[in-house]
Amino acid sequence: MTTTDTDSAVAADLPYNVFAKACPSRGTLEHVTGRWGALTLGALHEGTFRFNELRRRVDGVSEKMLSQTLHALERDGLVHREAQPTNPPRVDYELTPLGREVAERLLTLIHFVEGSMDDVLVARERYDETRGTR
Repeated sequence: MTTTDTDSAVAADLPYNVFAKACPSRGTLEHVTGRWGALTLGALHEGTFRFNELRRRVDGVSEKMLSQTLHALERDGLVHREAQPTNPPRVDYELTPLGREVAERLLTLIHFVEGSMDDVLVARERYDETRGTR
């Protein structure tokens, strides 16, 4: 059995199919692999953050987008939000065990992409030259 056959057999045993339009796993995949979801999970892999610390760590994310991203990831069970009963209120965000597992897999991809950027930049330049763009 080839790797593709094995992957197909495993996928057939799963109760969810991300390729099916109505499958709820699609929403979670979108939350995890969207720009802000992936970066937020990657940042939270480093430890617990308060909202503004996280916003500074995920450079470029707006307050609104980070808030929406954290809500989606919390709803999916990937992020835990802890409100401290202090004055002023303090809210900390950290990964759940499931979120840690997802973040580790994402970081593998992130590190691969970062390590491949020289090849990507060469490919982009070659593409732009042959298409007359730039």
